[in-house]
Amino acid sequence: MTNIILCGGSGTRLWPISRSLMPKQFVKLFDNKSLFQLTVERNSKVCKSQFIVSNTEQYFLALDQLDELGKTNNKYLLEPVGRNTAPAIALACMQLDYDEIVLVTPSDHLIKDEKEYEKVLKKAKEFAKDNKLVTFGITPTFAETGFGYIEASLVNGDSSLVNGMDVVNFHEKPSLDVANEYLETNNKYTNNQSTSYYMWNSGMFCFKAGVFLDELEKYSAEIYNQSLKALENASKDSITRIKHDDMMNIPEDSIDYAVMEKSDIVKVIPSNIAWSDVGSFDALYEELPKDKNGNTKNDKHISIDSKNNLVYGSDRIIASIDVEDLIIIDTGDALLISKKGSSQKVKKVVEKLKASDSQLHNIHLTGHRPWGTYTVLEESNGYKIKRIEVKPGSRLSLQKHFHRNEHWIVVSGTATVTVGEETRLVRPNESTYIKMGEVHRLENQGKIPVVLIEAQVGEYTGEDDIVRISDDFKRD
Repeated sequence: MTNIILCGGSGTRLWPISRSLMPKQFVKLFDNKSLFQLTVERNSKVCKSQFIVSNTEQYFLALDQLDELGKTNNKYLLEPVGRNTAPAIALACMQLDYDEIVLVTPSDHLIKDEKEYEKVLKKAKEFAKDNKLVTFGITPTFAETGFGYIEASLVNGDSSLVNGMDVVNFHEKPSLDVANEYLETNNKYTNNQSTSYYMWNSGMFCFKAGVFLDELEKYSAEIYNQSLKALENASKDSITRIKHDDMMNIPEDSIDYAVMEKSDIVKVIPSNIAWSDVGSFDALYEELPKDKNGNTKNDKHISIDSKNNLVYGSDRIIASIDVEDLIIIDTGDALLISKKGSSQKVKKVVEKLKASDSQLHNIHLTGHRPWGTYTVLEESNGYKIKRIEVKPGSRLSLQKHFHRNEHWIVVSGTATVTVGEETRLVRPNESTYIKMGEVHRLENQGKIPVVLIEAQVGEYTGEDDIVRISDDFKRD
């Protein structure tokens, strides 16, 4: 079985922890592991390999985090732009054998009951072998309006895990009144007064790659045909890169709309697996360890008569006095304070940031790149100061800037620096200067990281003032 891991999404409801270039699935929230890493560890117990579907930026994050886990049996598909889940899954399945069973999972969900999860997957695999499309329904514990719902019915009078359930319909995120009606129907069901049962849609699926593609061609032929064409034109070396125009030609649609709602071979397995999509700070609060007063554990938090607060931050002391039921998120460059129960409104903050041309929705003070990291130490009109760390054996793109000069001072390691036609070594406490418009490159040919301080001076110091002439990582 192959685990197709969908890594799209920016997790805007967890801003400022989650941002476009470091979304929530790659943030290490649980025991110094990310949700992506926990997904890989969990599914690799039943799957022989991982097939990562992501964009270019997320690919390098996934690559680094898989390396930390020692996972090497991986395939990658890079989408230049997201077109929802149906095309993503189709493009992956088209590269697998017809009878290969796939487990499709998001990369950002938390599952705590792994024993029950393995039982559920075992049953799903049996259904998949029998040419069924399997989805996983989570038994709702309250009237949640942030999830889609699966309406299911009895199979031969038995709703047990053994037989699963037939899917009647998929429902969009409901209003609170409708969500309460779903729960009332479930109560009637348990009392043998109804044949319908409602579950949260987990966004996880299991089926043969070929069976899914057959159903996709049957019910959404344009997605199938354009995906096939895009794959034929794709760049294929160690990874598969879809061309932008080809990706845009694929109709945008979810797997639910494109296939699952229309197919007559869909089964749903009720899954009581202690599942969470960690889709809001309220959800995150429920999953984090807490002290005796109900505050999330944080060595930087000084609590004076404060209770039931989510406090996140590691850079400076956070003191709270006589406050309850708050969300306090400090990331150094942004501070979020919210009442519990209002965290779904965080995405409105992100919308305002986007409208103001701010980059706070996009990147943290520390940005991750395929060659290493950079941290903004100070920034003002006309200049920016960064700490740059380059991994051994890596190099930045051959590039130039139109609006800034750069001064590099090496702190540790030995940098190989190319400016124009000249290449030389720059050692600790040595420096070099790059004028705007000069073609240059920074490389680490050594065995330890190169750390340097970069001072940018110019009328514009944005990250998009980069013209890449040559790039090892094939970025635009």
